[in-house]
Amino acid sequence: MPEHDYDFDYYVIGAGSGGVRSARIAAALGAKVGICEDDRLGGTCVNVGCVPKKLMVYAAGYGDDLEDAAGFGWTVEPPRFDWAALIAAKDKEIARLNAVYGRLLRNVGVTLHRGRGVLVDAHTVRVGEELHTAQYILIATGGHPWTPEFPGVEHGVVSDAVFSLPELPKRVVVIGSGYIGVEFAGIFNGLGSETHMIYRSPLPLRGFDEDIRGSLQEEMIKRGIHIFCNTHLDCLEKRPDGAIDVVLEDQEIITADLVLLATGRVPNTQGLGLEAVGIAVGERGGILVDDQYATSVPNVFAVGDVIDKIQLTPVALAEGMSLARRLFGGPNQTVSYEAIPTAVFSQPNVGTVGISEEEARRRGPVRIYRSHFRAMKHTLSGRDERTLMKLVVDADTDRVLGVHMVGPEAGEIIQGFAVAITCGATKAQFDATIGIHPTAAEEFVTMRTPEPEPSTIGC
Repeated sequence: MPEHDYDFDYYVIGAGSGGVRSARIAAALGAKVGICEDDRLGGTCVNVGCVPKKLMVYAAGYGDDLEDAAGFGWTVEPPRFDWAALIAAKDKEIARLNAVYGRLLRNVGVTLHRGRGVLVDAHTVRVGEELHTAQYILIATGGHPWTPEFPGVEHGVVSDAVFSLPELPKRVVVIGSGYIGVEFAGIFNGLGSETHMIYRSPLPLRGFDEDIRGSLQEEMIKRGIHIFCNTHLDCLEKRPDGAIDVVLEDQEIITADLVLLATGRVPNTQGLGLEAVGIAVGERGGILVDDQYATSVPNVFAVGDVIDKIQLTPVALAEGMSLARRLFGGPNQTVSYEAIPTAVFSQPNVGTVGISEEEARRRGPVRIYRSHFRAMKHTLSGRDERTLMKLVVDADTDRVLGVHMVGPEAGEIIQGFAVAITCGATKAQFDATIGIHPTAAEEFVTMRTPEPEPSTIGC
């Protein structure tokens, strides 16, 4: 524990998921901790990310549930959706969570300063007109949406703006096909908007297993989302009536009421004083750190989206916790990036842990197990939706390298299998596990026959 030669032992810039977790752990270990934030507590995840987006995903899913109910004997009156009611309920929940974050900090004695933190030197942070010194400083300022430069880009909006739209747009064009793109396409489509997606690649979710990408694209098309893959955008043009013409490279025009620019996120590093104190950043603006989250300046650290490593809330939480424990005497627990589970709350969901078939084949011989089936629920609902489950297995060691799924509750199912992957489970151990019947999840422990050749699904 450092001596109290400074105002604080630990000062955190940014009260998002990673910053708050690190501050709380440090305080619980006896450190005197300060934290600053110039926006709402909770960062991207709580305010304009995971939480409000998941609430909207739930809202969009009720349309399917009401439609499916008829196959099970329910008579449902024609449903009516109220966008304003959803936004009001979402805002109330976010305000509650903002207050919870404040209480969590107060309860462990963390001092909260409202305002933007700027580095003055390796031990000093300016917040407004006040200077705060600390033995260690953590930068946890997260990221923000990135948009490319093209004619008419000002007519589009980024995902942050979707959460406060005054009304549900009738026609939506989504530019991009990462997490944000496919999730919001599903939300708007599920709530009744005519939805189009435009992306340059042949399949959505670049970096995911190819079968998962292809299966999700097929299911989105079945749901009525208009897909323009292998397509480049030319420009956006505002019409006199307020609508927006989305002009494609071949000059085809799609008219929309809202254009969502889901083109990725970049680290929040502007205006932090990094240059003045000599903190090195990478090509995309992310702060460069070593495996202990130390920056190029001694005693200054960074975690979460601002280091541009893996932009997932649980990763930021783990990084912040690991750093605080190492600095202030807690149990030393390093963060493993080898098998990080993730879910995409598209419709249907995607869940995955471990590596893709493509990556596994680059490493050595593999066995692939795949099941593509109609879920039991839809034998009565009549919905034309299929679930994909896939195992990637090391042919030499029998270790399961990847577990992938497209289907309802994929995230919930994959979380449990992530434990098995982390523990190094083999296919033989999967086979020895008794399934829970009748569930979709049991398919992962009942696939017995490997496929001789990989399959490919194109655009």
